[in-house]
Amino acid sequence: MTASRPPTTAEELRAAGLRATAARVALLEAVRQGGHLGAEDLASEVRRRIGHVSLQAVYEALHALTGAGLVRRIAPAGGPARYGGRVGDNHHHLVCRSCGTVADVDCAVGDAPCLTPSDSHGFVIDEAEVVYWGRCPGCSTSRSS
Repeated sequence: MTASRPPTTAEELRAAGLRATAARVALLEAVRQGGHLGAEDLASEVRRRIGHVSLQAVYEALHALTGAGLVRRIAPAGGPARYGGRVGDNHHHLVCRSCGTVADVDCAVGDAPCLTPSDSHGFVIDEAEVVYWGRCPGCSTSRSS
């Protein structure tokens, strides 16, 4: 019996109904490396990996990847959208008020949506999005010095 191998990035794209272009493969891999980067930083990383790609192409690919459920878009108040590779669960985010660093944080307890509103207004709720704001260790240490 042979051990099954995880699918390649190209295979994941195809399984999601997307074309596996070099730009999409590089973009999905860059998002999954972490850091919750914005579109411009992701475009720079894709260019580093494969050469020229337009910012518009990156935005279009991010839209497709998000729609396919391969990437999660978050939009902290007052800042540009960021993209993360952790999908398929209901986690939340920590955002540094000083440097903008974003980190994933698991739900405190329970199944999705992890929070129960005081009134659902008849909605069938399947997800809750929480953003915790504060200062990351680097910024809180440099500020207190």
